Amino acid sequence: MKRTILFITFIFCVPYCSILLGQNKDKAVFREGKPGFYQNSIMKDDREVKEKAEPVTVSRSFVVDLTNASLPNKFDLYKNRQWHNPPVSQGNTSTCWCFSTTSFLESEANRINKLQVRLSEMYTVYWEYVEKVKRYIQQRGNSAFAEGSEANAVTRMWKKYGIVPLEAYTGLQEGRKYHNHDAMFNEMNSYLASLKANSSWNEEAAVATAKSIMNHYMGVPPSEITVNGKKMTPQQYLNDILKINPDDYVDILSYTQEPFYKQVEYKVPDNWWHSNVYYNVPLSDYMSALKNAVRKGFTVSIGGDVSEPGLDRVTQCAVIPDFDIPSAYINDDARQFRFSNQTTTDDHGMHLVGYLEKDGKDWFLIKDSGSGSRNNDQDAKEFGYYFFSEDYVKLKMMDFMVHKDAVKELMEKF
Repeated sequence: MKRTILFITFIFCVPYCSILLGQNKDKAVFREGKPGFYQNSIMKDDREVKEKAEPVTVSRSFVVDLTNASLPNKFDLYKNRQWHNPPVSQGNTSTCWCFSTTSFLESEANRINKLQVRLSEMYTVYWEYVEKVKRYIQQRGNSAFAEGSEANAVTRMWKKYGIVPLEAYTGLQEGRKYHNHDAMFNEMNSYLASLKANSSWNEEAAVATAKSIMNHYMGVPPSEITVNGKKMTPQQYLNDILKINPDDYVDILSYTQEPFYKQVEYKVPDNWWHSNVYYNVPLSDYMSALKNAVRKGFTVSIGGDVSEPGLDRVTQCAVIPDFDIPSAYINDDARQFRFSNQTTTDDHGMHLVGYLEKDGKDWFLIKDSGSGSRNNDQDAKEFGYYFFSEDYVKLKMMDFMVHKDAVKELMEKF
């Protein structure tokens, strides 16, 4: 049986040899991981606060070797970029969904109203946790409770609770420079587990306890702020100052497991409230909508997989190597195949702020809040950015949020 299978496989492959021989042969290496921004800055800050040092472990990972590649990995090359605040670290938290989308909406405030503001990520995170606790109680412990979420959680929380400037609520206590939610999350998670074990489903009491935990670690979020000498609520700040309508933002998704040109659920753990408002489109429409949006001067909040051998944290570039899949074969099925077998996962949210064209394809300037983009010179313009190839976005970035005006033609198909 084994011989027969091998023979058939050989016969099947022969017609394609001439095609495969024409592909590039990207190389790969095993590279030892050196202490980077996470260990040297975020965890250093954590150690100083706790007065405790932790040993740094050395790891090896299988990654593409881009040593001799010609890469557009300089910030200044991206002339087609939109206003955005400098990259901000999310610290030791899993709140990329909020950092990326808050950055995106800061750019929107500038695009719409010419404002340059820094908004509080932790204000949104605080109320997101409140909503998670409520649903956990309502679902009798059968709702996910974790740090992660999705881009449209931000607009959802803004619509309900408003938003405040960063100076009104930083969420940093004890003189910290970087956020660390380990202790806070573990305390809340243990508390909810105890409620489930004892079938104690008092929503009001659960929310009050969760708030008291967050108040200790993050501080109490303001119910009123003063802007330009005028007192206002967070909702008034959103409506009257930022003038951003949360309902104006749409989430574009592309996978084949749900019907195209329908609003569907994005079935990943971080979509903990099972949002089913994602506009699912074929990959060709997905890429066209994205490329057209950035050419019209829009930015997007984008999310997908960053745990790939093609994402090189030395050059800060993301490519799809030939040993993964040749460029010509990236299509709807290749994308869905990786999502279905979980080699594409919903890892990380980022802010796409610019693009350039190189060799007939786009490269995208990606503002990042994670540590992987910060292992270079802190004074370099590239600090806190990635440079994503069009192929990487096409295969590995699962969804993006954008203003509805940027995708009018696409919305007409629904």
